[in-house]
Amino acid sequence: MTPLLLALGASLAWGVSDFVGPLVARAAGTLRVLFWAQIGGLLAIGLAVAVRGQGPAGWAVLFAILASIGGMLGLFAYYHGIKQGAISVVAPIAGVSAIVPVIFGIATGDNPSALQLTGVACALLGVALASIEHHEGSRRFAAGAGLALLAAAGFGFYFPWMHAAGKVDFWWASLVFRTVALLLVAAVVAQQRTPLKLGRRDLAIVFAIGIGDTLGNALFAASSGKGLVSLTAVLASLYPIVTVILAAAVLREQVAPLQKAGIVLTLTGVVLIAF
Repeated sequence: MTPLLLALGASLAWGVSDFVGPLVARAAGTLRVLFWAQIGGLLAIGLAVAVRGQGPAGWAVLFAILASIGGMLGLFAYYHGIKQGAISVVAPIAGVSAIVPVIFGIATGDNPSALQLTGVACALLGVALASIEHHEGSRRFAAGAGLALLAAAGFGFYFPWMHAAGKVDFWWASLVFRTVALLLVAAVVAQQRTPLKLGRRDLAIVFAIGIGDTLGNALFAASSGKGLVSLTAVLASLYPIVTVILAAAVLREQVAPLQKAGIVLTLTGVVLIAF
Protein backbone atom coordinates (compact mmCIF):
# COMPACT_ATOMS: atom_id res chain seq x y z
CA MET A 1 0.00 0.00 0.00
CA THR A 2 1.48 3.34 -1.03
CA PRO A 3 2.12 6.22 1.39
CA LEU A 4 -0.49 8.34 -0.39
CA LEU A 5 -3.17 5.67 0.05
CA LEU A 6 -2.25 5.36 3.73
CA ALA A 7 -2.59 9.14 4.11
CA LEU A 8 -5.99 9.05 2.41
CA GLY A 9 -7.00 6.26 4.78
CA ALA A 10 -6.03 8.52 7.67
CA SER A 11 -8.22 11.31 6.30
CA LEU A 12 -11.17 8.90 6.07
CA ALA A 13 -10.71 7.64 9.65
CA TRP A 14 -10.31 11.18 11.00
CA GLY A 15 -13.22 12.49 8.96
CA VAL A 16 -15.66 9.99 10.45
CA SER A 17 -14.31 10.40 14.00
CA ASP A 18 -14.40 14.19 13.74
CA PHE A 19 -18.03 14.05 12.70
CA VAL A 20 -19.31 11.65 15.35
CA GLY A 21 -17.16 12.93 18.23
CA PRO A 22 -18.41 16.54 18.31
CA LEU A 23 -22.01 15.36 17.95
CA VAL A 24 -21.69 13.27 21.12
CA ALA A 25 -19.77 16.09 22.83
CA ARG A 26 -22.62 18.54 22.23
CA ALA A 27 -24.68 16.53 24.70
CA ALA A 28 -22.08 14.79 26.88
CA GLY A 29 -19.40 17.51 27.08
CA THR A 30 -16.08 17.91 25.30
CA LEU A 31 -13.74 16.82 28.09
CA ARG A 32 -15.79 13.76 28.95
CA VAL A 33 -15.79 12.59 25.33
CA LEU A 34 -12.11 13.34 24.79
CA PHE A 35 -11.12 11.51 27.98
CA TRP A 36 -12.90 8.26 27.17
CA ALA A 37 -11.87 8.48 23.52
CA GLN A 38 -8.22 8.52 24.62
CA ILE A 39 -8.86 5.47 26.81
CA GLY A 40 -10.41 3.58 23.88
CA GLY A 41 -7.63 4.59 21.52
CA LEU A 42 -4.87 3.75 23.99
CA LEU A 43 -6.32 0.29 24.65
CA ALA A 44 -6.46 -0.39 20.91
CA ILE A 45 -2.93 0.72 20.03
CA GLY A 46 -1.54 -0.77 23.26
CA LEU A 47 -2.96 -4.17 22.32
CA ALA A 48 -1.55 -3.89 18.80
CA VAL A 49 1.93 -3.02 20.08
CA ALA A 50 1.80 -5.85 22.62
CA VAL A 51 0.82 -8.40 19.97
CA ARG A 52 3.61 -7.12 17.72
CA GLY A 53 6.03 -7.80 20.57
CA GLN A 54 8.83 -5.44 19.53
CA GLY A 55 10.39 -2.47 21.25
CA PRO A 56 10.69 0.96 19.62
CA ALA A 57 13.07 1.16 16.66
CA GLY A 58 14.63 4.41 17.85
CA TRP A 59 14.41 7.32 20.25
CA ALA A 60 12.86 9.57 17.59
CA VAL A 61 9.45 8.03 18.30
CA LEU A 62 9.45 10.56 21.15
CA PHE A 63 8.76 13.28 18.59
CA ALA A 64 5.21 12.01 18.92
CA ILE A 65 5.08 13.83 22.29
CA LEU A 66 5.23 17.17 20.47
CA ALA A 67 2.75 15.90 17.91
CA SER A 68 0.37 14.99 20.72
CA ILE A 69 0.55 18.45 22.28
CA GLY A 70 -0.30 20.10 18.97
CA GLY A 71 -2.90 17.53 18.03
CA MET A 72 -4.80 17.70 21.30
CA LEU A 73 -4.76 21.50 21.30
CA GLY A 74 -6.22 21.34 17.82
CA LEU A 75 -8.82 18.74 18.74
CA PHE A 76 -9.96 20.64 21.83
CA ALA A 77 -10.38 23.84 19.78
CA TYR A 78 -12.11 21.89 17.02
CA TYR A 79 -14.71 20.41 19.38
CA HIS A 80 -15.44 23.79 20.94
CA GLY A 81 -15.64 25.41 17.51
CA ILE A 82 -18.33 22.96 16.48
CA LYS A 83 -20.27 23.84 19.62
CA GLN A 84 -20.46 27.39 18.25
CA GLY A 85 -20.87 26.76 14.54
CA ALA A 86 -21.81 24.25 11.87
CA ILE A 87 -19.67 21.16 11.36
CA SER A 88 -19.66 21.73 7.60
CA VAL A 89 -18.00 25.13 8.12
CA VAL A 90 -15.64 24.54 11.06
CA ALA A 91 -14.15 21.32 9.68
CA PRO A 92 -12.87 22.79 6.38
CA ILE A 93 -11.24 25.74 8.14
CA ALA A 94 -9.40 23.30 10.40
CA GLY A 95 -8.20 21.55 7.24
CA VAL A 96 -6.06 24.57 6.34
CA SER A 97 -3.58 22.95 8.75
CA ALA A 98 -2.02 21.39 5.64
CA ILE A 99 -0.23 24.68 4.96
CA VAL A 100 2.16 24.09 7.86
CA PRO A 101 3.60 20.70 6.79
CA VAL A 102 3.82 21.81 3.15
CA ILE A 103 6.04 24.74 4.11
CA PHE A 104 8.00 22.53 6.51
CA GLY A 105 8.49 19.78 3.95
CA ILE A 106 9.75 22.06 1.19
CA ALA A 107 12.03 23.88 3.64
CA THR A 108 13.61 20.59 4.74
CA GLY A 109 14.29 19.22 1.27
CA ASP A 110 11.10 17.66 -0.11
CA ASN A 111 10.97 18.04 -3.90
CA PRO A 112 7.42 17.36 -5.16
CA SER A 113 6.73 17.60 -8.89
CA ALA A 114 5.05 20.61 -10.52
CA LEU A 115 1.87 18.58 -10.98
CA GLN A 116 1.84 17.58 -7.33
CA LEU A 117 2.44 21.17 -6.24
CA THR A 118 -0.51 22.20 -8.40
CA GLY A 119 -2.55 19.56 -6.61
CA VAL A 120 -1.44 20.92 -3.24
CA ALA A 121 -2.52 24.42 -4.29
CA CYS A 122 -5.90 23.13 -5.49
CA ALA A 123 -6.47 21.22 -2.25
CA LEU A 124 -5.58 24.18 -0.04
CA LEU A 125 -7.68 26.62 -2.08
CA GLY A 126 -10.56 24.17 -2.05
CA VAL A 127 -10.45 23.86 1.73
CA ALA A 128 -10.38 27.66 2.05
CA LEU A 129 -13.42 28.08 -0.24
CA ALA A 130 -15.32 25.44 1.69
CA SER A 131 -15.02 27.60 4.81
CA ILE A 132 -17.06 30.51 3.44
CA GLU A 133 -20.81 30.69 4.09
CA HIS A 134 -23.58 32.98 2.87
CA HIS A 135 -25.63 35.11 5.21
CA GLU A 136 -28.36 37.46 4.00
CA GLY A 137 -26.70 38.02 0.64
CA SER A 138 -23.18 38.48 2.01
CA ARG A 139 -20.24 36.18 2.57
CA ARG A 140 -18.50 35.81 5.90
CA PHE A 141 -16.67 33.40 8.12
CA ALA A 142 -19.10 31.48 10.24
CA ALA A 143 -19.37 31.18 14.01
CA GLY A 144 -16.55 29.09 15.41
CA ALA A 145 -14.11 30.23 12.71
CA GLY A 146 -11.61 31.58 15.25
CA LEU A 147 -11.48 28.30 17.14
CA ALA A 148 -11.25 26.45 13.83
CA LEU A 149 -8.15 28.48 12.95
CA LEU A 150 -6.66 27.59 16.33
CA ALA A 151 -7.44 23.97 15.55
CA ALA A 152 -5.69 24.36 12.19
CA ALA A 153 -2.58 25.67 13.97
CA GLY A 154 -2.57 22.73 16.38
CA PHE A 155 -3.13 20.15 13.66
CA GLY A 156 -0.49 21.81 11.50
CA PHE A 157 2.03 21.48 14.34
CA TYR A 158 1.06 17.79 14.65
CA PHE A 159 1.93 16.71 11.10
CA PRO A 160 5.72 17.27 10.82
CA TRP A 161 6.42 15.84 14.29
CA MET A 162 4.24 12.77 13.77
CA HIS A 163 5.82 12.32 10.36
CA ALA A 164 9.28 12.34 11.96
CA ALA A 165 8.22 9.87 14.67
CA GLY A 166 6.41 7.60 12.23
CA LYS A 167 9.43 7.28 9.95
CA VAL A 168 11.20 5.51 12.79
CA ASP A 169 8.41 3.24 14.09
CA PHE A 170 4.78 4.09 13.42
CA TRP A 171 3.48 1.56 15.96
CA TRP A 172 5.38 3.06 18.87
CA ALA A 173 4.87 6.60 17.60
CA SER A 174 1.11 5.99 17.75
CA LEU A 175 1.39 4.54 21.26
CA VAL A 176 3.45 7.48 22.52
CA PHE A 177 1.03 9.92 20.93
CA ARG A 178 -2.04 8.35 22.54
CA THR A 179 -0.40 7.97 25.96
CA VAL A 180 0.55 11.66 26.07
CA ALA A 181 -2.89 12.63 24.77
CA LEU A 182 -4.55 10.76 27.64
CA LEU A 183 -2.23 12.38 30.20
CA LEU A 184 -2.99 15.84 28.82
CA VAL A 185 -6.76 15.35 28.87
CA ALA A 186 -6.63 13.70 32.31
CA ALA A 187 -4.71 16.70 33.69
CA VAL A 188 -7.38 19.11 32.43
CA VAL A 189 -10.17 16.86 33.73
CA ALA A 190 -8.53 16.76 37.17
CA GLN A 191 -8.00 20.53 37.20
CA GLN A 192 -11.62 21.25 36.28
CA ARG A 193 -13.03 18.31 38.25
CA THR A 194 -15.10 17.25 35.27
CA PRO A 195 -17.58 14.38 35.91
CA LEU A 196 -16.72 11.45 33.67
CA LYS A 197 -19.72 9.13 33.90
CA LEU A 198 -21.23 8.04 30.57
CA GLY A 199 -24.02 5.63 29.73
CA ARG A 200 -23.04 2.31 28.15
CA ARG A 201 -24.25 3.30 24.69
CA ASP A 202 -22.40 6.62 24.70
CA LEU A 203 -19.30 4.98 26.16
CA ALA A 204 -19.25 2.41 23.36
CA ILE A 205 -19.60 5.18 20.76
CA VAL A 206 -16.84 7.25 22.34
CA PHE A 207 -14.53 4.23 22.51
CA ALA A 208 -15.15 3.70 18.79
CA ILE A 209 -14.33 7.37 18.16
CA GLY A 210 -11.01 6.97 19.99
CA ILE A 211 -10.18 3.82 18.05
CA GLY A 212 -10.99 5.58 14.77
CA ASP A 213 -8.83 8.55 15.67
CA THR A 214 -5.99 6.23 16.66
CA LEU A 215 -6.35 4.37 13.37
CA GLY A 216 -5.97 7.69 11.58
CA ASN A 217 -2.82 8.48 13.58
CA ALA A 218 -1.33 5.06 12.83
CA LEU A 219 -2.11 5.28 9.10
CA PHE A 220 -0.57 8.74 8.82
CA ALA A 221 2.49 7.65 10.81
CA ALA A 222 2.82 4.61 8.53
CA SER A 223 2.63 6.84 5.45
CA SER A 224 5.70 8.68 6.73
CA GLY A 225 8.04 5.79 5.92
CA LYS A 226 8.44 6.70 2.25
CA GLY A 227 6.09 9.60 1.53
CA LEU A 228 7.00 13.29 1.48
CA VAL A 229 5.53 15.17 4.43
CA SER A 230 4.41 17.96 2.09
CA LEU A 231 2.20 15.46 0.23
CA THR A 232 1.08 12.90 2.81
CA ALA A 233 0.06 15.64 5.25
CA VAL A 234 -2.06 17.39 2.61
CA LEU A 235 -3.86 14.17 1.76
CA ALA A 236 -4.36 13.35 5.44
CA SER A 237 -5.71 16.90 5.91
CA LEU A 238 -8.61 16.14 3.58
CA TYR A 239 -10.64 14.68 6.43
CA PRO A 240 -12.90 17.80 6.42
CA ILE A 241 -14.34 16.66 3.10
CA VAL A 242 -15.55 13.43 4.72
CA THR A 243 -16.91 15.40 7.68
CA VAL A 244 -18.74 17.91 5.45
CA ILE A 245 -20.32 15.15 3.36
CA LEU A 246 -21.53 13.40 6.52
CA ALA A 247 -22.90 16.66 7.92
CA ALA A 248 -24.84 17.29 4.72
CA ALA A 249 -26.15 13.72 4.49
CA VAL A 250 -26.97 13.06 8.15
CA LEU A 251 -27.64 16.50 9.64
CA ARG A 252 -28.92 18.11 6.43
CA GLU A 253 -26.60 21.04 7.00
CA GLN A 254 -26.79 23.44 4.10
CA VAL A 255 -23.65 23.60 1.98
CA ALA A 256 -23.41 26.82 -0.06
CA PRO A 257 -22.50 26.67 -3.78
CA LEU A 258 -19.07 28.15 -3.03
CA GLN A 259 -18.46 25.43 -0.45
CA LYS A 260 -19.47 22.78 -2.98
CA ALA A 261 -17.00 24.28 -5.45
CA GLY A 262 -14.34 24.07 -2.75
CA ILE A 263 -15.03 20.38 -2.21
CA VAL A 264 -14.72 19.67 -5.95
CA LEU A 265 -11.50 21.68 -6.17
CA THR A 266 -10.08 19.83 -3.18
CA LEU A 267 -10.86 16.43 -4.69
CA THR A 268 -9.21 17.57 -7.94
CA GLY A 269 -6.13 18.35 -5.88
CA VAL A 270 -6.18 14.81 -4.48
CA VAL A 271 -6.05 13.35 -7.99
CA LEU A 272 -3.14 15.60 -9.00
CA ILE A 273 -1.18 14.85 -5.84
CA ALA A 274 -1.54 11.11 -6.46
CA PHE A 275 0.34 11.34 -9.79
